[in-house]
Amino acid sequence: MVSVRGLPILAAILGVASVMPVFSHAEGASAPLAAHQQVSLPRVLVLATGGTISGKADTRSAIGYDAGAVTGEQLIAGVPGVEKLAQLQVEQISNIASQNMNSQVWFKLAERIRRAFAHNEADAVVITHGTDTMEETAFFLDNVIADARPVILTGAMRPSTAISADGPANMYEAVKVAADPQARGRGVMVVLNDEVQSARGVSKMHTTALQTFHSPNLGPVGYVDPASVRFMTPAKPQQHLALPADHKLPRVQIVYAHADMDAQQIDDAVKGGARGIVVAGMGDGNVSTDALAGIERATKAGVVVVRSTRVGNGFVNRDVEVDDDHYGLVASMDLNPQKARILLQLLLANGKTTAAEIQKAFSAGF
Repeated sequence: MVSVRGLPILAAILGVASVMPVFSHAEGASAPLAAHQQVSLPRVLVLATGGTISGKADTRSAIGYDAGAVTGEQLIAGVPGVEKLAQLQVEQISNIASQNMNSQVWFKLAERIRRAFAHNEADAVVITHGTDTMEETAFFLDNVIADARPVILTGAMRPSTAISADGPANMYEAVKVAADPQARGRGVMVVLNDEVQSARGVSKMHTTALQTFHSPNLGPVGYVDPASVRFMTPAKPQQHLALPADHKLPRVQIVYAHADMDAQQIDDAVKGGARGIVVAGMGDGNVSTDALAGIERATKAGVVVVRSTRVGNGFVNRDVEVDDDHYGLVASMDLNPQKARILLQLLLANGKTTAAEIQKAFSAGF
């Protein structure tokens, strides 16, 4: 348990007279709940990374704001009743806008979660995160955290100072899902706006709407409100990959397909040292004849090429309009380009280099 510092700052931000701590130091401070009640509550480690949920308004426009202006402790202090759900420990991993999210923060998160579970510090983890890259962080962690205990990501579409800010409700529901025994064995999940989404399925689908997160191919795995958590699908086995010891991921480029496409971006990626290329293809992962010739040059040079799609829904199937077997390509199945890039990076880092073994990993579960 930790103390909440900086409460006058949060009070000033929120425009209220005072903000009461929702939890206290374990050593000597008076607990908000009876001792026997606190012992029975699950222990949830909250790892804050910044994002809109930790933002405050800026005057540059009607909806302008600065991400990462509020700490994780201040954020938790503004969520009424969350102390009744779990014993909370808050740590600040970073405080950045999610467009600046990077693999080094991913490694910090993964190692802190692994350590917390290995040392039995927590029964679950909640990560506060910006929405722009939340699906990528969730998917990365889902592939490297081999533990049944829940890891939940949450965030907000409106900053903490906005009218009808959605952060407090999302935070409350994320902790509620994390503390629920049904959440075990389901991998990393994303909780926003009363829905629970899988890391593999979820995507940000709208620039500004509160209901921005959807799982277009898989659907939500559950629903949550202040009274209940309901899962719609059973837990199923997850594949996990080793975390690279050197904290480095191979260079994988995303190339976006379009009308009148040539092979220049593909050739440039190969010259730039890419070990993999993900093509955000048209339709079912299709590219022009010129681009396909560039892809063939790339695969002959030892670069792994994955066909994904720029379309928001649907699977990329093998050997439909493109002869994947002939060109040695990988079909991304349900994974969008940004997730296909992460999986390919992790597979390459784990020594998986042939199209056949990489396709097996992409097709796992289907």
